[in-house]
Amino acid sequence: MQWDEFIVTGQPLVYIAMVMIVLTSAAVIFVLTYFKKWKWLWQEWLTTVDHKKIGIMYILVALLMLFRAGVDAMMMRIQLAFPDINFLNAQHYNEVFTTHGTIMIIFMAMPFLIGLMNIIVPLQIGARDFAFPFLNALSFWSLFFGAFLFNISFVIGGSPDAGWTNYAPLASAELSPGPGINYYLLGLQLSGIGTLATGINLMVTILRMRAPGMTLMKMPIFTWSTFITSFIIVFAFPILTVALALMTVDRIFGSHFFTLTGEGLPMMWANLFWMWGHPEVYIVILPAFGIFSEIIASFARKQLFGYKAMVGAIVIIAGLSFIVWVHHFFTMGAGAFVNSIFSITTMAIAIPTGVKIFNWLATLYKSKITFETPMLWSLAFIPSFTLGGVTGVMLGMAAADYQFHNSYFLVSHFHYVLIPGTVFACFAGLIFWYPKMFGHQLNEKINTWAFWLFLIGFHVTFFPQYFLGLDGMARRLFTIGPEWFTLNFISTAGAFTMGAGFIVFVFGIIYSFLKSPRNLPGDVWGVGRTLEWAAPTPVPKYNFATLPDVKSHDTLIDMKKDGDSTFDKSKLERIHMPSSTGLPFIMMTVLFFTCFFLVFEWITLTVIGLLAVIALMIVRSFDYDKGYHFEVEEIKEIENDLRGMK
Repeated sequence: MQWDEFIVTGQPLVYIAMVMIVLTSAAVIFVLTYFKKWKWLWQEWLTTVDHKKIGIMYILVALLMLFRAGVDAMMMRIQLAFPDINFLNAQHYNEVFTTHGTIMIIFMAMPFLIGLMNIIVPLQIGARDFAFPFLNALSFWSLFFGAFLFNISFVIGGSPDAGWTNYAPLASAELSPGPGINYYLLGLQLSGIGTLATGINLMVTILRMRAPGMTLMKMPIFTWSTFITSFIIVFAFPILTVALALMTVDRIFGSHFFTLTGEGLPMMWANLFWMWGHPEVYIVILPAFGIFSEIIASFARKQLFGYKAMVGAIVIIAGLSFIVWVHHFFTMGAGAFVNSIFSITTMAIAIPTGVKIFNWLATLYKSKITFETPMLWSLAFIPSFTLGGVTGVMLGMAAADYQFHNSYFLVSHFHYVLIPGTVFACFAGLIFWYPKMFGHQLNEKINTWAFWLFLIGFHVTFFPQYFLGLDGMARRLFTIGPEWFTLNFISTAGAFTMGAGFIVFVFGIIYSFLKSPRNLPGDVWGVGRTLEWAAPTPVPKYNFATLPDVKSHDTLIDMKKDGDSTFDKSKLERIHMPSSTGLPFIMMTVLFFTCFFLVFEWITLTVIGLLAVIALMIVRSFDYDKGYHFEVEEIKEIENDLRGMK
């Protein structure tokens, strides 16, 4: 391999990115060295098994990936703003829209929601930590290094360019030679290990570590949505794992699972991908529904309407999500009968989703609503998501889909579902629970500006794309004709408005860190309903000194009525906690290099890396560390300090 094949050359934008990476890396190293923070970084973050810190790291990675994929989106919108411009050439455009979609789904939406799950679910159910803290740390570093592997592709070797769906035969070694597709396959495989492990971990944590009296039907709705999402992860992700492994073997070792040569079947990839891919949509939607439910009930100051119906709707949506995948390729020749069956199941999923919409509206009905920014995001979600859902039913009609499919109508639809349904929820949940993570609130005025910029920019960006699609503009075009100029220019202006909203949001985080008051009460917003708001702010390492007997899913409301607290001195006992360990970080670092070697098909180095990973697993099996304890007097001192009782 020549040097100019290893390092991407010839693209000015990539050179700019390289300079920015070098400068940013140098700045981080300088700051850590100047302030002597390397030991702090290792002890407090790289080796932590604390679910709250792991959750924060998930969210930081997700915000960074949102910026990266957002820049990709800006580049695409610049290219499409005017007819026949050459800001991006065809190859670079293919790489950009491939990385944009993959990063937004795999490395932004899922890590953001999993981060919120990490932080909040143990607090909502009264757990000290996850059931398997070591595995939780391993899961995060798996995601981190999977994202890192995928993202270095644009400077080392070249980015994948077959779209985020990576369809065969386009993604085969014959039609897409080079390391780009290998980055896709192995980056997703590496991060998928962590996602699957997290699904198992959350499932066991929720089933086995709930507070006294908290039956399943007394769990908060966010915990319920997380619980059902964990089942989807456990059943869906092995399908993706198998598909990625088969294509990796096709590309590197010359098999023919997805090529007609050798009696393979390219359509098998589409089936396997979407058998994972549509449940994946609900992996990033159902937790968001749980976040909106918590926020709407809180700021409406009212019990969530139809709690049991909401739980039932989540279960039904999860079940139906596995039997709708063919609607992603109605036009690929499955036949009228098959298309009809999957058209019916696709439209059926709108029924439990509609139940949830009406339950949120019923919760708001005749309630005393206040308009803090988490509530603004939640209220904006309802009509925006409904528009995306209605157009989804249109696409679910197989005959009509022959007109809509692969047009910008479809592009607009899935952005109208995923941005209000997931991104709005990520912002809302982060703002809502931010004090529990960092001990201070985000500035409401700045957040309001960020909200309105992002919301207006979103609708200005994607609403015109429905009409572009109806006017015949196909997706994946890297250049436009003059007849589509006006709506595309409006769409580009909206995209930059969304970008401005994100910049304002990040500014708000920095401003709040410097200016916001500390020493906040446990129920920061004054409207909390669930157990996490009974913990002090910020939350201590052990989460709760003592736990109440849970009587309903609105635990804090019951505690206030009964005068209960999570600091009952008569119930204090020493608390066991897991020890920090650097092994997850080291293990995933080695696996990262192993996958990197396989990307370039350096088989000898790959085998050495795999043997090193197995050796580290053996080392882990002989780790008999039993953790440490918080003694009663230490707990009293911490609680008194956090609650201002000294």
